Amino acid sequence: MSARRVHFMGIGGVGMAGLAALLKSSGCDVSGCDLHSSPRTKWLEGLGIRVSIGHDAAHVEDADELVITPAVPGDSPELEKAVVSGVPTRRRGELLAEIVSSRESIAVCGSHGKTTTATFIAKLLVALGEKTGWVIGGETGSFPVAGFVPGRDAGEGDGVLVAEADESDGTLALYHATTLVVTNCEYDHPDHFRTKEEYLACFNAARRNAGSVVESSELDAVKELDVFRRLDAIESLAGHNRRNALTAAFVALRRGHPVESVAAALPGVVKELPDRRFERLAPGVYTDYAHHPTEMKCAVSMARAVCSGTLRVLFQPHRHSRTRALLKEFPASFDGADEVILCPTYAAFENPVEGGDVADLYAECRQAGVKGLHLARSCMEAWHHASATMKEGDLTLLLGAGDIIELAPLARDFIIGSAPAVQTELWIGAGTNTWQSDLVTGEVYRKSKSPAGRSGSTLGIPWMAGIPGTIGGWVKMNAGAFGHSISEVLRRVKVDGEWRDAKDCGFGYRTSSIEGEIQDIELVDDKDLFGDVPAAGYLARRKKFPPRTNGSVFRNPPGDYAGRLLEAAGVKGMRVGGAYVWEEHANVIARDEDATSSDVLALARLMRSKVLFRFGVALEPEVKGLVF
Repeated sequence: MSARRVHFMGIGGVGMAGLAALLKSSGCDVSGCDLHSSPRTKWLEGLGIRVSIGHDAAHVEDADELVITPAVPGDSPELEKAVVSGVPTRRRGELLAEIVSSRESIAVCGSHGKTTTATFIAKLLVALGEKTGWVIGGETGSFPVAGFVPGRDAGEGDGVLVAEADESDGTLALYHATTLVVTNCEYDHPDHFRTKEEYLACFNAARRNAGSVVESSELDAVKELDVFRRLDAIESLAGHNRRNALTAAFVALRRGHPVESVAAALPGVVKELPDRRFERLAPGVYTDYAHHPTEMKCAVSMARAVCSGTLRVLFQPHRHSRTRALLKEFPASFDGADEVILCPTYAAFENPVEGGDVADLYAECRQAGVKGLHLARSCMEAWHHASATMKEGDLTLLLGAGDIIELAPLARDFIIGSAPAVQTELWIGAGTNTWQSDLVTGEVYRKSKSPAGRSGSTLGIPWMAGIPGTIGGWVKMNAGAFGHSISEVLRRVKVDGEWRDAKDCGFGYRTSSIEGEIQDIELVDDKDLFGDVPAAGYLARRKKFPPRTNGSVFRNPPGDYAGRLLEAAGVKGMRVGGAYVWEEHANVIARDEDATSSDVLALARLMRSKVLFRFGVALEPEVKGLVF
């Protein structure tokens, strides 16, 4: 192994970094690349590993092996070069399985808790004086993702290697560990495992290959662990971490360490959890990596136990496939939270899948009655809301494994009461077709001079007050319906007391150049403009629109009509909470009186998804403020 030059693509990832450090310690010539510099890439450079920022085919010149993860796209320059040059390419999991299988090892696997359990085991064995190396998918303060006790190399054959064994890509089945620790098994990673049976089969293969197996779920009845259960440091842990700690103690006992020594070392080992395992970022702000419903329920429970005020959970679903597969299980994960803010799904390396959007999750949670439910357009919007509304005693929990972690630097600097309200100027009733988020606080509403509740001036059309505000809104945005636009029936428009010809109003698709108060309009002569629909008839047809709408939700795509696509996709009658698609026009969302802005946003996302998966057309919003 010492003669190899190995290049890692995405070396800054937590799993890749640990394996790269392990190979470096064994004498390999290791290099790597990543899209961005990070504290982890700096740590690797400190170990003597060459790290390049960006991707280039030259990185694999003279390489003996290329190591990748499932996130690496097939058209990456290094991968293409490796294929042409005949450089062997392996997944990270395959290489780690080979190393673990070639020496004395403790491999920790499971659906949940494997990072924490592996960390506890490695730290405990080090504290007990064992020659120990480790490669783990998480850091704990000064305990990095990979390492070895001072004075020896993690890659050497003596001593024991503690490894976190990931099942997500199926490589767990390749492990032949001396000891296999199984924390639990609960269906996950539907992007790789089509069924629960396939998932469990992967674990069973690793069990068959192992020299011995420790099942954490079977340790509750082990009496010799009672002495550790009574330790204050263990009793103070949350239930799932208590089991993780007892598993580490059990492994140490099976390796011959005296009960007294383990009991003395264990409190120091468990006082610090791996990063992002219910990690305190600032007073009242915590983060947790949990993204499976079972993990999330534990994290929310821990947050509730230390929160005396309002508990806000900001959650970002991880991968579309997981969101779809476990959709029914998510709502119960938020039990105990006072407010839940869902952020757009983090795709990882996946393409969107139907039924896996955050709007699908929102709809499921809305139907299940999740308390204080909101839908954010971004993680940043969710954070702005949480930080601006937090009070003493409140707790905000940042939950998920995606780019929600980028909020951590902001959270670390956060002081309750320091976040200013977000000021947003909205023109209501001025024809802006504007949707307003129910997360933005401290909004400033500037109404146009035309009272939003007044009827349509001399035309006397009171229903115009909801499309989207007054006659001004209808005209300013050149509202359309039934294949035509309002500008087609206008002779002139009264703006700030002066009449101007329609041709001077700059009408275009859903726009105009009109500034100021639109006070009145004059129609063209009542003649047949649209075949069998005179101007007055056109207006009469517009009267069918229900109240509380924002007008047309989506713009017409080139050469087609949004309404036609939406109707063909079957969106009519769809409902999320108090928002529903109007039965008479598939491009209009109407609202019951109890509808929230989040209901409208979620429904619009679902409508767009229907068209995208049916016709491959990504509709663009007509209504301002809607962001997908």
